[in-house]
Amino acid sequence: MSVLLEREIGKKALLMGNEALVRGAYEAGLDYASCYPGTPSSEVSNLLYELQGAGGFRMDFATNEKVAMEAVAGASMGGLNCLTAMKHVGLNVAADAFVNSAITGVNGGLVVLVADDPSMHSSQNEQDSRFYGKFALMPILEPSSQQEAYDMMGYAYNLSEELKLPILMRVTTRMAHSRAVVKTASVREPNEINNNADPSNFILLPVNARRRYAELVSQQTRLENLSEESPYNRYAAPEKTVKRGIVACGIGWNYVNECFPDGCHIPCLKISQYPLPKKLLRDMAEKCEEIIVVEDGQPFVEEQLRGILPTRCNIAGRLSGLLPRTGELTPDNVAQALGIRPAVPHAASQVVVPRPPALCQGCGHRDVYAAINEIVAEMPTAKVFGDIGCYTLGALPPFKAIDSCVDMGASITMAKGAADAGLFPAIAIIGDSTFTHSGMTGLLDAVNCNSPITVIISDNLTTAMTGGQDSAGTNKFEAICLGLGVDPAHVRVVVPLAKNMEEIKQVLREEINYRGTSVIIPRRECIQTLNRKHKQKKANA
Repeated sequence: MSVLLEREIGKKALLMGNEALVRGAYEAGLDYASCYPGTPSSEVSNLLYELQGAGGFRMDFATNEKVAMEAVAGASMGGLNCLTAMKHVGLNVAADAFVNSAITGVNGGLVVLVADDPSMHSSQNEQDSRFYGKFALMPILEPSSQQEAYDMMGYAYNLSEELKLPILMRVTTRMAHSRAVVKTASVREPNEINNNADPSNFILLPVNARRRYAELVSQQTRLENLSEESPYNRYAAPEKTVKRGIVACGIGWNYVNECFPDGCHIPCLKISQYPLPKKLLRDMAEKCEEIIVVEDGQPFVEEQLRGILPTRCNIAGRLSGLLPRTGELTPDNVAQALGIRPAVPHAASQVVVPRPPALCQGCGHRDVYAAINEIVAEMPTAKVFGDIGCYTLGALPPFKAIDSCVDMGASITMAKGAADAGLFPAIAIIGDSTFTHSGMTGLLDAVNCNSPITVIISDNLTTAMTGGQDSAGTNKFEAICLGLGVDPAHVRVVVPLAKNMEEIKQVLREEINYRGTSVIIPRRECIQTLNRKHKQKKANA
């Protein structure tokens, strides 16, 4: 049995942050989860999928984050404890359902787990999901350690059921992927389905929506009071106070503690539950002339403090330039900001050679890009619009094959816009999972406008970039394209192998020169997924 499902109280285990969150959700009586994987949250969905039978809950991989959010909202309406997990830019996709879920409220506990990515280890931006929670007027929890991540899950479900509101749980890459010892507690039994939900709360016609929004706004004072009393927000002041104080948010609390191994001698307010505890902050400001805000991500708290605290109190952090405006915080740059020790620059290693990421040897995407490059070389005005996935590495040497990569599904719609504006040829390349996530609507739009674009759905039969999860459209892409109205004569399937290169190039030429919407599907299984299957088959033999 996985350590994540053990029911022994007091069991200690070395857990990754994402593992601690899964264990916490299981112990809180999780009934149902729906997720779309995205680094740094992917382990959550993978583990839930692996453990669902033994854990007594169900987990589905959704086609995108909006679908996942709506699925758990529906299950929660039936009184069940639900979880969805995604990365920060995935919350953009889920935003419509996410924001409105605070207005409808919930019937069973609902936690929305979002993993932010400061330093953009595997992302397009550094956006901070706490802004979404504030925008939606819902409570936000931000654990500072793996143990706290684990504990907070039970707290979050209790809070959600008490308030009848969804809870946003925000973690960062460092929290999600680092490990620490976690001590387990008792397991709560899952909820039973009930029909207690008031339908009028969930039918957001203006007459209902206005009422529900007013009720949500009226709850904000209670949410602030809960933050003031939260066990996860605490003020620590040494006997001898100084005129400088620290506000440390989430994992920032750990960075501060690492700067003071013998105990912090500076007044420090730890914040892991929002909305902000204004009274605690004002009490602290009475004793401090300067407050330094240590938060990983954007200056979410720092900006708010300027409207909460007296103007005489100097507020410093990422916005003021005391801490770096971009990237992850570290104990070193926090220590420098606190004046404890100067930053010690380290010369670049002369031993370790930089190794940029690259497509795997044997990957079908490589053959696709090789063919594209040969054809594009014949067409100087060509633009190749790329998308989000491991195939984005085609932007790097040796291929340098794509001209854009902006967001999920953008390849098709950007190509359509460019073609409709007169650019020729406009080529879009998109992966199988990304196509079902966000590409289908763009293809429908292109068909409706008869846009002269060539869409390449590079199908490796898996969601490769996030760990090899099942792809929602496997064995369905031809049918999907035909259903969206693409001319059957211009839905072409090829096998991306070196021996088929001449055929692939000929198909590309023909479809690029077709003055309408065409689709080419190069199909060959991901080499990594195939290797895993072979190993599993060998192990089972």
